[in-house]
Amino acid sequence: MTDQSTICALATPAGTGALAIIRLSGEKAWVITEKIFKPQGRPFAPAPNSISYGTIYDEDLIIDEVLASFFKAPYSYSGEDIVEFSCHGSPYIQQQILQLLIKNGARLAQPGEFTLRAFLNNKMDLSQAEAVADLIASNSKVSHEIAINQIRGGYSKKMEQLRSELLKFTSLIELELDFSEENVEFAKRTELLDLLNALDREISILTDSFSVGNALKNGIPVAIIGKPNVGKSTLLNILLNEDKAIVSEIPGTTRDAIEDTINIKGISFRFIDTAGLRESTEKIEAIGIQRTYEKIKQAKIILYLFDISNTSLDEISNTIHDFQEHIEGTDKKLIIIANMIDKLIEMPKSFKELLKYETIYISAKRRENIQMIINSLLKNVEHENATEGTIVTNARHFEALNNARAALIRVKNGISEKIPADLCAQDLREALYHIGSITGTVTNNEILESIFKNFCIGK
Repeated sequence: MTDQSTICALATPAGTGALAIIRLSGEKAWVITEKIFKPQGRPFAPAPNSISYGTIYDEDLIIDEVLASFFKAPYSYSGEDIVEFSCHGSPYIQQQILQLLIKNGARLAQPGEFTLRAFLNNKMDLSQAEAVADLIASNSKVSHEIAINQIRGGYSKKMEQLRSELLKFTSLIELELDFSEENVEFAKRTELLDLLNALDREISILTDSFSVGNALKNGIPVAIIGKPNVGKSTLLNILLNEDKAIVSEIPGTTRDAIEDTINIKGISFRFIDTAGLRESTEKIEAIGIQRTYEKIKQAKIILYLFDISNTSLDEISNTIHDFQEHIEGTDKKLIIIANMIDKLIEMPKSFKELLKYETIYISAKRRENIQMIINSLLKNVEHENATEGTIVTNARHFEALNNARAALIRVKNGISEKIPADLCAQDLREALYHIGSITGTVTNNEILESIFKNFCIGK
């Protein structure tokens, strides 16, 4: 996966800025630095974990005045000797320094290679390494907290606990195989079943958290649906505080889903304005309506908007019934939004029957009660905000946990059917493999390549 060469890369975004950081890691990091860097007013003799001010030279040509930070192995991010140059943010200076480092024995790093070396040098496990990428990509308080929790080892501890509990019984089953002719039982099957049931519950909680965790990480999807001309695009623009969607009195103006994300009190919501729900013979609009139903399937929260001034209760009930099949048996939350209360003289009495659903009465035109919608959105994700516990946000982890659980279920069934111990041991080993693959206790190059190729080069 990696070699012993010394690597370098730009660790800050490419382009012009006040400052840039160039990172150098490997056993020759200090040797290469000595060839190009001269500390101000003293010989090159940096102390570990120190910062020196000086000048970078290309022979006699001054390239820049920089701060050089020195980290001695193993007390560095990668576990190797590291030097980080804080230089001026000119793209020309950045390239000149990188070329100097390469000329003097370094090579350009591959995507994620600094973090890969940290993993290989036991500075972090695989789930923590993946959390580094999540931390860099975090765009809300919640996604940041989830990533920080994983980097600090909260997730790893849970996986190690599951694995260590299972490893004990797997060892005893394996021991039984060595004494198969003597028909002895080292692993009590009743105790093993109790453990398997406990592990099954733990893994189920983790896998069930994936839909919540993935939404919190990438933004809670909120679909705004309803008939044409009921104010969906107006509401979207108000929530986003910008004119994202075209507002028109002409029915069918919104032909395709319009999406944008906003951060509300540390939680990202991904709002989706959809095509109006109606029968249409116009081909493009019909495609847009079909996509509306697809967005309903993807959404965790659905805002059903209608014009309260000219919509009957029967029509609302029929419309809800039409898309009920898309949300039945799911954890989707339906919120009824009665728009255009500014057109009413008094509230229709029949609408009290809507109270079995959460109903909010608004005037998008006058921006009345919009805060009630925001409060409702926050309330409906409050109970899902599980950042203090262990939460699964990674699809690879989700798949590994599902595979581990399937293997454990086979062991449970095997014990009930009294199958031979060697077959139980095989399934237990498979469960251990899948749990261990999450943290990198067991892994292979294909998994590592798949993970680290998505990192930025300087990380």
